[in-house]
Amino acid sequence: MTAQDCNGCHTPFTPTGEPDMTRALSGHPQAVRVAGAPRLPLADGWIVAINETNTAWAGPWGVSFTSNITPDRVTGIGAWTDRIFIASIRTGKKSGVGRGLLPPMPWRMYATLTDEDLRAIYAYLMTIPAISNRVPDPIPPSGAK
Repeated sequence: MTAQDCNGCHTPFTPTGEPDMTRALSGHPQAVRVAGAPRLPLADGWIVAINETNTAWAGPWGVSFTSNITPDRVTGIGAWTDRIFIASIRTGKKSGVGRGLLPPMPWRMYATLTDEDLRAIYAYLMTIPAISNRVPDPIPPSGAK
């Protein structure tokens, strides 16, 4: 997806800072381990840190990992229907009913798209290669239960 720049977060970056299109939209690489957030806030008022693949983001919410949005039925969204996809975007919840979507996902912006537009995005996502890549669960902020 280029028009909405889904690759900007959901496709891991190479060491040179370019999206690795061999892993397009597969989310945070399961082989890249993240134990927790760096000490925040960073110097000079910075409160967000991003890892080298641009797929793990740390901030006041803890650590979030960009999801696998390929049509892999086990680790991606391949088992979702277009209704589940739309519900997820409209509610800001995983699968439309689960935990909240975390930064940097701009779901509030996507929620303004029409159902037709969201169905078109979903239809496109179902045509790309499925990539098996299990993204870790978010890490809550230090001290959170």
